Amino acid sequence: MRARPGCGAPGVPGTPNSTGAGSPETEAARLPSRVRAPRRSGPSNIAAHDRVMLSDRDLAAIAKAVARARQDGRDAAGGQPGPRPAPGPPAEEPRRSAPPPALTQALPAATPPPPWGTVLANTIRLWAARRFWPTTMRWRLIMTLILAAVLFCGGAVTVALTRGTIAGIGGAGSAQSPGMRPAGTGRANGGQSPGDAAIAAAAASRTAAAAWMARQVAPTAIDACDPQMCAVLQSKGIPAARLLVLRAGNAGPLGSDVIVSTAAVREEFGSRLTSVYAPVALATFGSGSAQVAVRVIAADGSAAYLRSLHVDATARRAAGALLLRNPHVRISPSGRRELAAGQVDTRLLTVIGALATPYHVDITGFGVPAAGASPGVPLRSADILPAPAGRGRDAATLNAVKRFLLAQQITFRPADVTIVRLASGQTVLHVEFTAPSPLGLLAAPH
Repeated sequence: MRARPGCGAPGVPGTPNSTGAGSPETEAARLPSRVRAPRRSGPSNIAAHDRVMLSDRDLAAIAKAVARARQDGRDAAGGQPGPRPAPGPPAEEPRRSAPPPALTQALPAATPPPPWGTVLANTIRLWAARRFWPTTMRWRLIMTLILAAVLFCGGAVTVALTRGTIAGIGGAGSAQSPGMRPAGTGRANGGQSPGDAAIAAAAASRTAAAAWMARQVAPTAIDACDPQMCAVLQSKGIPAARLLVLRAGNAGPLGSDVIVSTAAVREEFGSRLTSVYAPVALATFGSGSAQVAVRVIAADGSAAYLRSLHVDATARRAAGALLLRNPHVRISPSGRRELAAGQVDTRLLTVIGALATPYHVDITGFGVPAAGASPGVPLRSADILPAPAGRGRDAATLNAVKRFLLAQQITFRPADVTIVRLASGQTVLHVEFTAPSPLGLLAAPH
């Protein structure tokens, strides 16, 4: 605003201001001019001094500036009112000028809100989290279960295909001619493969050998065996203290009384098993690679053991000949042949000779050798029917003889004395000694 010439400085109390007479073009290029109300006389003129009247254009510009300041995050109160311009030529004011001091001080200062883009993004994110997160977790669980099912089905299919392939191989093997197919395999063996059949046969042989040893081998004997066979022996009641476990690199089975010859033992010792350590078999179970043999350990070597066995057989033949001439002993025809051949165990010969003095003794038969036993292995059992001289046979006599036999020294004490009834109806004492038979109990004849 330009001051009229001759008037005082603007803003001084008591000095009226008026607008200069400008052209319409000048007025249109500037902001609206502030217009003073006409001076009034009296006290009301003092009250109206320095009051500002704003036009509609001023208010619209002010509102627009405040809205833009809020959007841009700037303070609505821009600056402090500066000094009034000095008299001089009129200067143009920018269209985006800050609001007058009086109005700016009257507006309250407020914290500007965040931009609308940020508000919209946060709203969408929270809404999506509340609405879709449980569904996402549910779908994740469903997808995990589906994946697990697919893996399980894939494994089942793989196993089925593998079994089908093995079955196909077995079927192709079973299609061979009967002359080329081994016995006990293929369809004749219930569809079992040859490898499975061999494993089953070896297991059956080990079980049968362990059961026989639990009944027949002396409870003081030390048994040498491979780890698998030792486990089977333990399952049959033979304590671990009696077992000598043979492993790779062992010096040998010396120190034991009996060795169980399995495929693993034969592979470990080879020909030395029979030529050095154990030349005589007490019993044999199974055949081929599944064969299990219970053999006697030769403490002094195989050659020395075979010589001792021959000498012992000679002594047994001589003792058997004496019993055949004893009038108190009656022996069946088969028993007479076995006595004469020296096939009866020395301990059994001694028991029969001891009973032949106070009793009449009938020998109904000797036991049969175990399957697969080597020639020359003594027979260790007999069915004996004792009777006192001049009296009939009765149960009291059998019980008295049983007590007499079980009271012998440990070397001549039978492992089993049982009263049994034979198929012929006779009641006898079944007397049995354990294996292996000791050698050298009888003096060699001269």
